[in-house]
Amino acid sequence: MKTHSKTQGFTLIELLVVIAIIAILATVVFVALDPVRRFADARNARRFSDVNSLLTAVHEYVIDNDGVLPSGINATEKQLGTCSSGGATLCPTAAAACLDLASPLVPYLKTMPLDPRDGSAATTGYSVVSDANGIVTIKSCSAENSVSVQVSR
Repeated sequence: MKTHSKTQGFTLIELLVVIAIIAILATVVFVALDPVRRFADARNARRFSDVNSLLTAVHEYVIDNDGVLPSGINATEKQLGTCSSGGATLCPTAAAACLDLASPLVPYLKTMPLDPRDGSAATTGYSVVSDANGIVTIKSCSAENSVSVQVSR
């Protein structure tokens, strides 16, 4: 008398169906989380923090200097940094020369903030302008996802 032993297992078709379902679910989760957008949102959050820090430092300077703005802040938009030319590279509406506020703001900032994606000491990626009423606006020149990152006081 012969006994047949059947081995239990999965067929190739069953394995392929399971792998396909897992691949589809992984794709759906990856698209739903959209990591590229999440990283851009994180960089924009850093930009909001940086422009607030810069504007607070400028106002602390004004308070400590009897209402006088740091030298160079006027109605012409200037990118912050040490560049002598190329200020309009990251900030297309800014003047060609950058405005270096690192020295005047050193008591109020540990370091000059840099744009998280493409800022450097020469071109920080942030600009400053003041209007006729003395309202100072600091903005990020490289905000992502069609977001405007600027603060005025």
